Amino acid sequence: MQRVRTLFLSDIHLGTRACQAGHLLEFLRDHPAEQTYLIGDIIDFWAMHRGICWPPSHNTVIQKLLRRARHGERIVFIPGNHDEVLRDYVGHSFGGIEVQDEAIHETADGRRLLLIHGDIFDQVTRHHRWVAVLGDVAYTQLVRLNLWLSWVRRKLGRSGYWSLAGYAKRKVKTALNFIFDFEDSAIRHARERGLDGVVCGHIHWAAIKDIDGLLYVNCGDWVDSCTAIVEHFDGRLELRSWGARLPAALPAPAPAESAATAAGAILKARR
Repeated sequence: MQRVRTLFLSDIHLGTRACQAGHLLEFLRDHPAEQTYLIGDIIDFWAMHRGICWPPSHNTVIQKLLRRARHGERIVFIPGNHDEVLRDYVGHSFGGIEVQDEAIHETADGRRLLLIHGDIFDQVTRHHRWVAVLGDVAYTQLVRLNLWLSWVRRKLGRSGYWSLAGYAKRKVKTALNFIFDFEDSAIRHARERGLDGVVCGHIHWAAIKDIDGLLYVNCGDWVDSCTAIVEHFDGRLELRSWGARLPAALPAPAPAESAATAAGAILKARR
């Protein structure tokens, strides 16, 4: 267990079968913090319109966050596009959890970072919602297929976690171009605000990098890579991955639709 100054989490997608809530609970138990920022797509209302999946572990995540808030930890919830209905409650507090449209976080070493989900940097999500929804459906199937493939890899003695979605994003030029454009747009926005960097989510692509002298940080997700950002008490930011801790049990098989999985990699990257 390691106490940290700040936790940054995004794209948990509670309410979906793909959500790795069990691993998130392990991570939260191992990382008590002074403050936690939930940077969007925490609850997936998009997916729940198609069918609700809410096992006990999802409820436990909510209860654990509420308990941490009651015990004095500052919890800030910044809605994303999948939980955009909660943007109507910006300025309110629920069980000690503050709802904000965005936040400015000052690290222990004095850097001022914009905290925002990031869908405003995604032109597909903003202007072509139906494409984003299609990509979301395909991406969900891709992640479910990835669980099956990971089980097969372990049976064949292949060690380590391998992400099919991540592989597609690295190999598909369209996906890579979108990621780079997204990062540049986020950094440009932070620069215009006179800030030292940005912490966001949305594209499920965890990173900490310097771009033209500013800090770009992406939290990743808790449906595929199981990643988060922690701030230590000296202000240092670190990417933590829980991705290696995948379930040993065989998951229910997902349909192997090659067209959907390929589209999911591209369309999810574009949203």
